[in-house]
Amino acid sequence: MAAPALQAMDLTSLRAVLSELRPSLIPSRFEKAQQPDPHSLHLGFRTLERRIWLELAWQAEAPRLMAIEAPPRIGAGSTLAQQLQHGLSGLALTELVQTGWERVVELGFASRPTEPVQRTLLLELMGRHSNLFLLDPDRRVVAMARQVRQNQSRLRPIGTGDLYCEPPALSGTPPTRQESFEHWQAQLSLLPLNLKQALQSAYQGISPALALQLAGDAPEAANALLNQAVGDLTAEDWDRLWTRWQQWLTCLEQEQFCFQLGPVSAYCCWQREPQAGAAPPGPPLPINCGLARYLQGSLQARQLQQRQHTLRQKLEQALGRERHQLGHQQDLLQQVEGSEALQEQANALLCLAEPSREQVNEAQKLYKKARKLRRSVAAITPRIEQHQGQIAQLEESLLFLELGGAGDAPIPEVLEQLQQLEDDSEVLLKRQPLTRRERRRSEAPQPLTLLTPGGLTVQVGRNHRQNEWISLQQARKGDLWFHAQECPGSHVVLKSSAGQPDEQDLQSAANLAAFFSRARGNSRVAVVMTPCEALQRIPGAGPGTVRHRGGEVIWAEPGQVHAVLRAAAPNLSGAVES
Repeated sequence: MAAPALQAMDLTSLRAVLSELRPSLIPSRFEKAQQPDPHSLHLGFRTLERRIWLELAWQAEAPRLMAIEAPPRIGAGSTLAQQLQHGLSGLALTELVQTGWERVVELGFASRPTEPVQRTLLLELMGRHSNLFLLDPDRRVVAMARQVRQNQSRLRPIGTGDLYCEPPALSGTPPTRQESFEHWQAQLSLLPLNLKQALQSAYQGISPALALQLAGDAPEAANALLNQAVGDLTAEDWDRLWTRWQQWLTCLEQEQFCFQLGPVSAYCCWQREPQAGAAPPGPPLPINCGLARYLQGSLQARQLQQRQHTLRQKLEQALGRERHQLGHQQDLLQQVEGSEALQEQANALLCLAEPSREQVNEAQKLYKKARKLRRSVAAITPRIEQHQGQIAQLEESLLFLELGGAGDAPIPEVLEQLQQLEDDSEVLLKRQPLTRRERRRSEAPQPLTLLTPGGLTVQVGRNHRQNEWISLQQARKGDLWFHAQECPGSHVVLKSSAGQPDEQDLQSAANLAAFFSRARGNSRVAVVMTPCEALQRIPGAGPGTVRHRGGEVIWAEPGQVHAVLRAAAPNLSGAVES
C-alpha cells in the first residue's frame, strides 16, 4: 500500500510558523546543536521562560523549519553540528527573517540584541534544492549542509568559503491586495491553461495545497475546479475564487494564522474567514505543534513503509535461495534410490562366465558409487531438515511483517515491532547468535496482550522473539498453547494457569491463532491446542521454533476475532485489524 502524498511546507505555512515563533523566540540564547540524521538539524535555544527546540530540515520531500518537543540526545558529534556549536557559541538569536515570496529563512545571531549580526544561519526550503548555510558577517559560507558542485548545478554552484549568492529569481508576479479584480482575472487568462496551472504560473507562492484551499472546501469540487480550463470558468466561479484570494492575502498581511487539518488538503495554516484580533487557541505554539505532529507522523509512516519494503525484499530473496538449495538436496536424495540399480549392474558384470579386467574395474566403480550414494543419506537428510526449518522461519517472518503493516496501531509501536523483527531476521539471515548489545536491546518483548470473554489473559507473539518468550520463558504449568496447524503463524498462549477456561475462552484463543496466521483469509482453520509443558525447543533452530507432543485440534474462525478484540478493549495493546 502506497503512503499518502506528503504536504510539504509552502510559503503560507512557513510564514505562519515564523509569525508564531518570533514573539516566543526573539531574543533567545543559542545552547545546543545536534544532527539526528543526514538531512535535519536540531537547535536548542534558551528564553527567559523555557528552552525551545527548532528542527531545520533540508530533506527533498519535506524541507521544514518548526518548533518541536525536546528531542533525544543524538547527533551532537556530527561535523555540521560541531561547526554550528563552535560558530554560534555565546551568541543570541536576534533575527528571524523571511522576505518576499521565496522560501528562504535567515536566523541572525549577535552577542546582544542591540548589536549587529555576527553569524547568519540561512535555510533554503526549495524541494530537492533545499540547503542550509552558516554565513559570516561578509556573507561568506562558513559551513553548509551539502556542497553544490559545478556538475550538480551550472546556475548556482556553491561551496565552503564562497560568497553566498541568492537563488534564481522566481517566475510569476508577486501577489498583492492592491491588484484589481480585472487585472487579476486577465493575468490568469493569459494562457489557455487549467486553473491550477494558471495560478502557479501567473503568481508566486502558490503551492498545490494552497491552490486546493483557494478552490473550495470540498475535495472533489476543488479538484474539478482546478482541472477546469480558465476560459470555462463561470462568473460565479471567478467571484468565489476572488473572495478566497483576498482572504488569503489578508491573512498573510495581518498574520491571521491558525492550524487545522483538512478539509481539501492535509492541513491549512490560514483562516478562511479572517477575524480581527482572533488568537489561535490551544497550547503554546499551536501552529508549530500541529505542523510538527503532522510532518513527523507522515515521515515516520514513510520510513516505516521503506523499512518494511527493504526487509520484505531481503526475506523473499533469502526464501528463494533456501527453496533452491532445498530442491538441490532433494534431487541428490532421489539419486540415492538409484544405488540399488548400480549394485545390480555391478553384480551382473561380475556374474559373467569370464569377466574381463575392464568389466571388473567397471563393477568396482559401480560398487563404489553405490556405497557413496548410500553414505550421503546421512549428510543430505540434516541439510534438508535445516533448509526446511529455515524456510519455515522465513515464511513466518514474512507473515509477521504483513501483520505488522496492517491496522491502526501507533506508528512508534509498529516501528518498535519492526525493529525486533529486523533483529530476528539478521540472526536468521546470518545464522549467527545475537551479540550482548543486541540481546540487551531486546530484553523486554511486548506481545499483544488482551482478555478473553471469560476474563483470562491471552498473549499473542508478533515476532520470533515474542513467540519464544511467551511459549517457553513466560509460560507456566497449566497454560495452553495454540498454533495454526501446518501453517506459519503467531504463538498464542492462554494463561489458563490463572483460572479454569471454558469453551468460549478456548475458542477465542483458537480464533486468535487462526487470525494471526497465513490462513487468516480462510473461513475455518485447524488450530492445534496443547499444554505449554509439552513444548520443546528445537536445538540449533532459530528463536520461537518449537515441537510439541500430542495436542488437540480445534476448528477456529478467524472472522470472529474482532469480537474478541472489542471485548478485550480495556486491556488491548496494539491490536491488528484486517
